[in-house]
Amino acid sequence: LQRSSCCIGPGFTEENIEPEEETMIKIAGNGYLVSPSLPDFHGCSPGWSSAFYGAECFDSEVHGYMKNLGKQKPSESQNIDAKKVELEQLLMMETKNYRKTIQFYQKLLQKERSSKGPETKSMLPKLRGQLQEMKSKVQFLELVKKYMQAKQWGVESCVLPTVIHNGRTDTADVAPADESSLLLYYSTEKHQCNNQNGIRVLQAGTPLGLMAYLYSRNAFLEGYVQQFLYTFRYFCTQEEFLQFLLDRISSTLSSASLDPSTSLTKICNRSFYILQAWIEDCYSVDFATNADLLCTLKEFISSKVAPLNGYGEHLLSVLEDASARKSGSTHQCSSMDKCEEEGEEDRKTLHSLCKKLSEDVSRKACIFFRLQYMEHNFNWKLSKGMGPIAQYQRERLYTISSVLPKPCYNSFTEEFPVSFAKADEVGPYLLIEYSTQQLCCQLTLLQQEVFHKCHPVHFLNSRALGVKDKCGAVQKAVSAETVSLKVCNLFLSKCIQDQYLLQLLRNADSISTWVAAEIVTCHTSKLQVSLLSKFLLIAKCCYEQRNFATAMQILAGLENLIVRQLPAWKILPAKVAEIMEELKAVEVFLKSDSLCLMEGERFKTLPTIPSAHVLAMHVQQLETGGFTMTNGAHKWTKLRNIAKVVSQVHAFQENPYTYTPDFKLQSYLRQRIARYKDADISTLAADNCANFHQIPAEKHSRKIQDTLRRMKATFQ
Repeated sequence: LQRSSCCIGPGFTEENIEPEEETMIKIAGNGYLVSPSLPDFHGCSPGWSSAFYGAECFDSEVHGYMKNLGKQKPSESQNIDAKKVELEQLLMMETKNYRKTIQFYQKLLQKERSSKGPETKSMLPKLRGQLQEMKSKVQFLELVKKYMQAKQWGVESCVLPTVIHNGRTDTADVAPADESSLLLYYSTEKHQCNNQNGIRVLQAGTPLGLMAYLYSRNAFLEGYVQQFLYTFRYFCTQEEFLQFLLDRISSTLSSASLDPSTSLTKICNRSFYILQAWIEDCYSVDFATNADLLCTLKEFISSKVAPLNGYGEHLLSVLEDASARKSGSTHQCSSMDKCEEEGEEDRKTLHSLCKKLSEDVSRKACIFFRLQYMEHNFNWKLSKGMGPIAQYQRERLYTISSVLPKPCYNSFTEEFPVSFAKADEVGPYLLIEYSTQQLCCQLTLLQQEVFHKCHPVHFLNSRALGVKDKCGAVQKAVSAETVSLKVCNLFLSKCIQDQYLLQLLRNADSISTWVAAEIVTCHTSKLQVSLLSKFLLIAKCCYEQRNFATAMQILAGLENLIVRQLPAWKILPAKVAEIMEELKAVEVFLKSDSLCLMEGERFKTLPTIPSAHVLAMHVQQLETGGFTMTNGAHKWTKLRNIAKVVSQVHAFQENPYTYTPDFKLQSYLRQRIARYKDADISTLAADNCANFHQIPAEKHSRKIQDTLRRMKATFQ
């Protein structure tokens, strides 16, 4: 069955099943073969959950469900084609029911807002519960489908040396080399009643061996493929990895049989699967930054794959889609296009409806999370000021514009196209006028723009970019162009590294400098106290909403040496001053464990933005020590742990904040941040008398007179 997919919520996709059509593959000599078994390579990327959970991604319930699929009777033999058909049909029915229920839910919301149907108030909670159950069911079926795809086209580990040799010769009938020279395993006990054998776990391998293990039967099930895509740059370049895949495709494409059980077919299909997964997941960090690599791939597809296999055109379209996503034009264009097909319009409608549903359902969960989060992790009592943020969300209108793609900016300091009247003349007073919740929401949206452009790979090898364990993660004088990769470079010398992390950290530094500058430029102590209170409350609101990035940026600004010595701290209300200690406790919590934000199930339902510098430091700690064993094999256990930590970047990006953007306020914030991003705080503070401890004139005069009398007495 062919399918077209679209996102209807975090973690699963909508299936629009169409009648199966025969796929005609043109073979050299103008002959055609009917290939109903042409692999379905839609959405090949295993996803962050595969790298994070590994083999635990698929639990016993998934295994049991997969085992019973396609069986009419318990004694009936298993049939993979029957399993596929039944699973696709179930997905189609459940997705259609879910779509209809969401549309009905939207109508009830409209009635409730217009006060035309008071009876809908009692129906909405029940309907929300039903929607969550239907969503969970579709997510489960998607997981089963991913499990089914992951089991295809793999070979046994004893055949892996043949996979390596296959790229060097035209035949696979060659005695395989010793597997122990390529890969090193260690055994663990398997505590299951039906299987007493030990499980072999990959421990280390040569670069060729690690690339060959991608073809292992359990590589996808173990999470190895996604972990490899995150970390392969430590032991091979992008060009070497691409050439490895292309060699396997070249040696098997023309000889691959339609029989999926043959080794050549498995190697060929798995090569295509890995290649597409690489494009889908890492285009922005590997292909978009390396024109030669992209040109090599396109030329190979056009000259080698397209004439022999219909999959060539599909690969080219995948590259085009990835390029469009990189430039941010895909969603914007599709949102404004008035001539879309009806199916595509339904897809977008369902997507927007689900976004609204997710936001409405997460509202109550957010309040519960705050209470549990503080009591469990910090043992803090929440202030009474937590209500307004929920109220601010509750009062906002559910409009189509709220789910349309937001404009993207490379940094906070870029000018917003809509001008805001004389931001410099308004000064910091507008910060006082806006509520804490409004400022928190807009700063969160600004932070989300830059965070959603980063990739897990950006956090690797950060020492080579000059990132250090200091408050100032990147010196302002250091630019992305002048960073030397010769110092502490853990990637191979010819491996091209995207340096977006530097931009992310400089944005964070700009926020911290802005916070400090706004405070020290206040000309009265009263205004300083107001701004100190405002920023502390904003930071508290941010971490309660799991925007830890902005919270830590504000904390860094408040901990500036000049700011900490201001007299205003002595007259700050005690309850507000206590927030500073809370922020420091949050910082300690974030630094204590690299996976502290991934505990439990909250991160799957509540939006999260981690602190980029803290995450980079955690990765640096994992990178400490050697990557190779005494025999030269690369430690896969070390690389696997690194992949698990950086995978949380994609996990957090799956669940975005859905606050309504206030472009006027955002423009003001951008301009203020841009004004102070390179400011010298000590210079700004020196021009302001409110930053110094003032001694009353009478008291100062009396001290001088007392000193003179004491000196006069010594001479008598």
